[in-house]
Amino acid sequence: MTTDELFAAVAVTGWRRAIGFTERLLSSLSDEGLFLEVAPHRNRVYYIVGHLTATHDRLIDMLELGQRLHPEFDELFLDNPDRTFPDELSPTQLRDAFNTVNEKVTHGVEAMSPLDWLKRHSAVSEEEFDTDPKRNRLAVLQSRIGHVMYHNAQIRLLATS
Repeated sequence: MTTDELFAAVAVTGWRRAIGFTERLLSSLSDEGLFLEVAPHRNRVYYIVGHLTATHDRLIDMLELGQRLHPEFDELFLDNPDRTFPDELSPTQLRDAFNTVNEKVTHGVEAMSPLDWLKRHSAVSEEEFDTDPKRNRLAVLQSRIGHVMYHNAQIRLLATS
């Protein structure tokens, strides 16, 4: 394995581990558990799962892995706070969307070549990327791994209390 291949493999492994941990954590919660707040007067697990699904769905576009699966989640889980709208999805539908989006992202990142990771992502202009080439696909994936692990910690505190 070349050094470039090793860097790419580490990125993909980090993503797989973070998503796998989240899937196991969510499977330990009942459907009713998704409606619990992670802390008093804070987001419910339901909202966090939707938020992660919407964020990861945006990765599909940013990393040029195809068409987004759930752009309608942006309004429900990114643009507005929890409880702005009635819960439109059942816990099963929300879990399925989370899994489907993450499967698509995982398959896409597994197929990327080491050089693909150093290309600009679609949310940065060519001019900005020329100025700062660290704003690449690898940086976005690393950021999303940190993001999902942050929310994992919130849910984990609830699951252990």
